[in-house]
Amino acid sequence: MFVAIEAEGRYWTVKADTLTTGSGPRVTDAANDAIRTAILRLVDAREVDFGAYTGPVYFMMHGVRDEERARELAAALHAALHEDLDPLSRAVPPASSSG
Repeated sequence: MFVAIEAEGRYWTVKADTLTTGSGPRVTDAANDAIRTAILRLVDAREVDFGAYTGPVYFMMHGVRDEERARELAAALHAALHEDLDPLSRAVPPASSSG
């Protein structure tokens, strides 16, 4: 799997491509759902731009405000692609439901 960050002017992009695994392991439905949900939460919070790709093969988040956050999101995405969802939960906590 390919996971990277890229500078785009004053913003950053986080991207992952799972096609590079060839015939190796694929992203499970559970991991894909968790990643998609996290990316959509980031879009809703305006932490990443609206045009994010949410998988299942290619993931991309444009408009990340700083390099440190881009690295955190990339590391969490990489872990989630390998079935470790804890870093993703820490980087993008579930929305709290306050009534």
